[in-house]
Amino acid sequence: MIADYHALNLVQDGARMRSQILELATDYLALGLDPRRAVIFKQSDVSAHTELAWIFDTVTTMPYLMRAHAFKDAEAKDKEISVGTFNYPMLMAADILLYDTDLVPVGQDQKQHIEYARDTAEKFNRLFGETFKLPQDHIIDAVKTVPGNDGRKMSKSYGNDLYLFASDDEIRKFVMSIVTDSGSGIPTNVRAIHELVRDTAYLDKLYTENAGKYKVLKDALVADLIALIAPLRERREKYARNPKKVMKILARGAKQARKVADKKMETVRKVVGVAF
Repeated sequence: MIADYHALNLVQDGARMRSQILELATDYLALGLDPRRAVIFKQSDVSAHTELAWIFDTVTTMPYLMRAHAFKDAEAKDKEISVGTFNYPMLMAADILLYDTDLVPVGQDQKQHIEYARDTAEKFNRLFGETFKLPQDHIIDAVKTVPGNDGRKMSKSYGNDLYLFASDDEIRKFVMSIVTDSGSGIPTNVRAIHELVRDTAYLDKLYTENAGKYKVLKDALVADLIALIAPLRERREKYARNPKKVMKILARGAKQARKVADKKMETVRKVVGVAF
C-alpha cells in the first residue's frame, strides 16, 4: 500500500504528491514486487481505510493517542500539530486491520504502530464482538536499525543515507565518507553496513584478513553495494520509461484491495449497528 493519505500530513502540493506516488510505485516494482503475486495499490483508492479510521476514532481516547511517539516528537519541537498527525495511528490501524493481517514487517522504531493496531483491535472486539485479528510485528534483527555513514540510524533528516537506486559514483562517495574509528583494526561502521548485504562467515574472513586496511574494506563494500543496487537501478529505469504501465498496475491493485476491504467493512458496519 502506498500511504498517500498519510503523506498529506507532510506533502501538501498536488503535483508533488502525484509525482511521489508514481515514483514509489516504480520503486516497489523495481525492487521485485510482482503485481501478479502482490497487490500494489494507493490508500486513497480504497475508501474503507478512512471510514474504518473514523470508526476507530470514536472508540479511542485523546490521552491514549497522546502517548504516540510522533505526537510526542512534534509536541517537543513546539510544532503546530495537525489533527492528521495526532490521530494517524488510527488510520494506520485501519490500514493493517482491514485485511486480517497476520504479520507486519517493520523496523524497531515502528513497533509501537503495531501495538496501537493490536490495542485498537482488542478494544473493538471487546465492545462489538470478535471482528479483527490481532496482528504481530515482524522485526528482523539484522535490519531492525539500518546504520548510516556516521554510525547513527540511517535517515534523510540526518543526511547520512544512501538511496536504493544510487549511481555507482554516489555509492562510492557514501562508502568513502563512512566514519571509521581509529586503532581498532575493524571499522565498525563499515562492517555494520556490510552486514546488510553479506553473510557473517564471509565478513569474518574478509575483515580478519584485512584488519587495519580500511581502504581495502571500503572498496569491498563499494563492490558489494554496486552488485546489489545496479540491477535494481536498471530495472527501475525500465518501469520509469513506462508510467502508464505503472498506473495500470495501481488501478488493478486498487480493484483487488477494495474487494477485501469492502467485504470487511460490511461486517464492521453490521456489528457497530449502522447497517441493517
